Amino acid sequence: MNNHIIDGKLFTQMVLAGAQNLTNHVKIVDALNVFPVPDGDTGTNMNLSFTSGVNELKKQNTDHVGNAAQALAKGLLMGARGNSGVILSQLFRGFSKYVAQFEQIDSKQFAEALKQGVDTAYKAVMKPVEGTILTVSREAAHEAIKVARRETDINIVMEKTLQKARESLAKTPELLPVLKEVGVVDAGGQGLVYVYEGFIKVLKGEEVSFDTPVNESEKVSFSEMAHHHLPVQAKLSTEEIEFGYCTEFIIGLEDEIVKNDSFKEPDFREKISKFGDSLLVVADDEIVKVHIHAEHPGEVLNFAMNYGSLHKIKIDNMREQHSHILLGEGNYHGADNQVANVNTEKDLSSSVEEKELQPYGIIAVAMGDGLVEIFKSLGVDVVITGGQTMNPSTEDIVKAMEEIYAEEYIILPNNSNIILAAEQAQELVDQPVAVVPTKTIPQGMAALLAFNPADSLEENKESMIEALKQVKTGQVTYAVRDSKYDGLEIKEGNYLGIAEGKIVATAEDLMDTTSELLNQMIKDEEVLTIIYGSDVSKEQVAELEAIISEQFPDLETEIHYGGQPLYYFIFSIE
Repeated sequence: MNNHIIDGKLFTQMVLAGAQNLTNHVKIVDALNVFPVPDGDTGTNMNLSFTSGVNELKKQNTDHVGNAAQALAKGLLMGARGNSGVILSQLFRGFSKYVAQFEQIDSKQFAEALKQGVDTAYKAVMKPVEGTILTVSREAAHEAIKVARRETDINIVMEKTLQKARESLAKTPELLPVLKEVGVVDAGGQGLVYVYEGFIKVLKGEEVSFDTPVNESEKVSFSEMAHHHLPVQAKLSTEEIEFGYCTEFIIGLEDEIVKNDSFKEPDFREKISKFGDSLLVVADDEIVKVHIHAEHPGEVLNFAMNYGSLHKIKIDNMREQHSHILLGEGNYHGADNQVANVNTEKDLSSSVEEKELQPYGIIAVAMGDGLVEIFKSLGVDVVITGGQTMNPSTEDIVKAMEEIYAEEYIILPNNSNIILAAEQAQELVDQPVAVVPTKTIPQGMAALLAFNPADSLEENKESMIEALKQVKTGQVTYAVRDSKYDGLEIKEGNYLGIAEGKIVATAEDLMDTTSELLNQMIKDEEVLTIIYGSDVSKEQVAELEAIISEQFPDLETEIHYGGQPLYYFIFSIE
């Protein structure tokens, strides 16, 4: 069976098959986590993200491939969860932009659409790290471009694309030392390979089952797959950031002082590129959205004013934010590449006009009834249930903002895998939003204590980010499989002590593990806050309190019930 064109109906079938294949393998992808902890959820996040896109796509019954792709991208955007889910949404966002005007696409256009998707995804990442889903998608798309130059049969193009994706996936351990240490590959890239496998089945006319789970015999070993959840970018020096300020703004081309015809996108792009790197320029007849990393943002703004009035100016010090790089897939910038799509923008005040306008609305993510109460007592307006075991989607975060009638918003993700979705939500609303990149519950609490309602949004963001540096986070959970990590022999069912994202202790006994963790973490600090989970008894809390009193007699200790699942203890050390 040969295919020389893809229309809306065929594209829809490809996506449905890709989504089903990903669903069939979700548990495998979830298990591919360098950390053998019980909340590895890359597969779940990618699956939920893609399912959201599929649900939107199913509402369309169209032969127009551009319309179908845009529906998929819209659903993916709003349903994106976790870092891999957001990157997946960006891959198909770029794809949809390229094919938007086409009723059908041929092999060259299909390949170019894949490449445009990769370009869009990379632009969403401030400092991409190779060895992740980004690498797999990029190398696969480049292969598609090369093959499509000589092949009109889309089946052959997709076969070679999938083959290259598999080869690229196999090489990810060579690009990320932490993957090589465990002897596995990236799970986000594996998830994308599953999607592409579904594509080729439909193109070849193979029967696709939409309800059969993967056979046990199809499962691959942990030594062949894994997902990178560790702070690999932390090994990069801050000095490597050549252009230190992430600068964003919109130019209004209808300024009466400036003639519209003075703006020519290619010329503008070439000139402004001299001020920095990571440039993104998206324009229509009325506005231009600019994203650039520059060393002197003032010079960029002065230059841009030659073309029109400036709006929504945002400048972030990337060197300052380097400590908040996302685990596993780089430090992402949540800039939305769409400028004038009014369907994705919301004016939050329109739905809550009857409420009293408040200066700030604060949203936090947490799991556990005790933690919800703690965050509300610290001034959080809406606590989204989620975090360790379920990452909220972009849409969940937008809906949380809709519940509050506020002039400005602050979002505390409290999990490294939620930051990118929060930043994506930030770009979907009209009101000013600050995402404070909190990666743990203690960081979220420290940030709230630094909040000052009398300060501006930027001042609060700066002071809250600064507060993150003053707290250390420890966690105690259990191992879901045998593993080796940084010289430690980890056995399934053993307890794990995690300090600042790194496993430092493991033992068969909960208190032995906890004691070792605290011994490694506590140096000259003065205050220890203990948040115990739903599976911890009062007797265990008393036992731990006695251990701490003996080992650290001068340490001030606070104990709170968090009710969080999976993590027996969360420690905040200051």
